[in-house]
Amino acid sequence: MFEAVEELIGEHADLEKQLADPAVHADQANARRLNKRYAELTPIVGAYRSWRQTGDDIDTARELAADDPDFAAEVKELEKQREELTDRLRLLLVPRDPSDDKDVILEVKAGEGGEESALFAGDLLRMYLRYAERVGWKTEILDANESDLGGYKDVQVAVKAKASHEPGQGVWARLKYEGGVHRVQRVPATESQGRIHTSAAGVLVTPEAEEVDVEINPNDLRIDVYRSSGPGGQSVNTTDSAVRITHLPSGLVVSCQNEKSQLQNKESAMRILRSRLLAAAQEEAEREASDARRSQVRTVDRSERIRTYNFPENRISDHRVGFKAYNLDQVLDGDLDAMIQACVDADSAAKLAAAADAG
Repeated sequence: MFEAVEELIGEHADLEKQLADPAVHADQANARRLNKRYAELTPIVGAYRSWRQTGDDIDTARELAADDPDFAAEVKELEKQREELTDRLRLLLVPRDPSDDKDVILEVKAGEGGEESALFAGDLLRMYLRYAERVGWKTEILDANESDLGGYKDVQVAVKAKASHEPGQGVWARLKYEGGVHRVQRVPATESQGRIHTSAAGVLVTPEAEEVDVEINPNDLRIDVYRSSGPGGQSVNTTDSAVRITHLPSGLVVSCQNEKSQLQNKESAMRILRSRLLAAAQEEAEREASDARRSQVRTVDRSERIRTYNFPENRISDHRVGFKAYNLDQVLDGDLDAMIQACVDADSAAKLAAAADAG
């Protein structure tokens, strides 16, 4: 492990020299690339230097403890600190998901359960919007297909992080664990007998792709326009503003009708299409590399759920990591940190275990 750190320290020092050269900044794209790598390595270098310093401090404290027993407690405290720094360093050295810095497009789709499922999809959308507001992210509804009772048959929202954030701490780093089937157990608003029903909604999270990430040949697209439907302004059902884009090679189809302008709907549809194509390309690359990363559930089947929202017991359960809490009302109001952190910790532990096995 520490041989790898020495190499990274050398790379970090070299990057520092390059970035100090004004000529490097003449090429802005290259300068951004170098800055990004420098920012990725800085926490590793800092943790390693602290680890080395703590080792020196332990040696000094042990020498002093030989003459003064009062220093024995300091030795134990420093040894504890070094153990924590060792764990942090190991974690920092685990290869990161290259998309962790990216913003995302999050889609919520009603599944089994009819109108109740659509209402639950609306609850999930509000939960994510509130969470984004709590952490300072920006959100933009790209397209929405509302149900008769005010829920959502499906909705797509772009979630964007602050302009500056810690390396590897973009929106994808947190929300990627939300992809899958979410199951709800409650008495629906449409239930007259007070019986508890189970329904489900699906969540799909994809890193938002830049144009440079995915190259799309215009000849591979079939673009259809049609009249919008559902709630909206005066232009709904009067102009052909809705857009459906079919990517012929992959068969992916994206529709947008949220905006009154055909051009705006086309731009939103292209954003969603690029992100889906990027996600598909990344999944294919991972399969070829035999990566063990779990894929998100694509079907909205109640039996294939990642999480259950139990209203009668005010309980939230994540079945992948065994997380359980009795603050469902707070979670639905955007308090997702503890649940997401449980997924992050489990993912990190799995990566550390895989790295140890490989080593």
